[in-house]
Amino acid sequence: MQHPQITPRFAPELTPSVEELEKQQRLLVFRQFTYDDAWALGSLLVEMARERQAPVAVDIHRAGQQLFHAALPGSTPDNDAWITRKRRVVERYGSASYLVGARFRAKGTTFEESSRLDPDEYAAHGGSFPITVENVGVIGSVTVSGLPQLEDHRFVVEALESFLKL
Repeated sequence: MQHPQITPRFAPELTPSVEELEKQQRLLVFRQFTYDDAWALGSLLVEMARERQAPVAVDIHRAGQQLFHAALPGSTPDNDAWITRKRRVVERYGSASYLVGARFRAKGTTFEESSRLDPDEYAAHGGSFPITVENVGVIGSVTVSGLPQLEDHRFVVEALESFLKL
């Protein structure tokens, strides 16, 4: 079954609604997620970043284990710190880091003001997306850091759409 395009490739200034972000999360689900899948997805993200000359770092974790990491030219150690902080949000909330931030903004507050979590440890900024397996749930995350947060989010979503052939 063909799914409609989840993330528009135009009008990057338009911020997606909470409903749109939740739809992405419902649709971007794996049947399984193996070590080989982590390598293939990570390699796809690196290939996309190289084509765009995007100065990003890419990370894939499953069940507390780092399965993939790459840092491209222009990325810095700060990107690794952002990856860790965004990944912790996915692990804690089971939702995309951008979606978690959007839910707080929709309530008229911010993650930093209202989550009661240390902002040095958690960042509800775009770029980390849960790896969800059918009939299992969230088992890990795929994270990109180096672009503005909405672009980081869209970059990961675009790669997941391609990988999952949606």
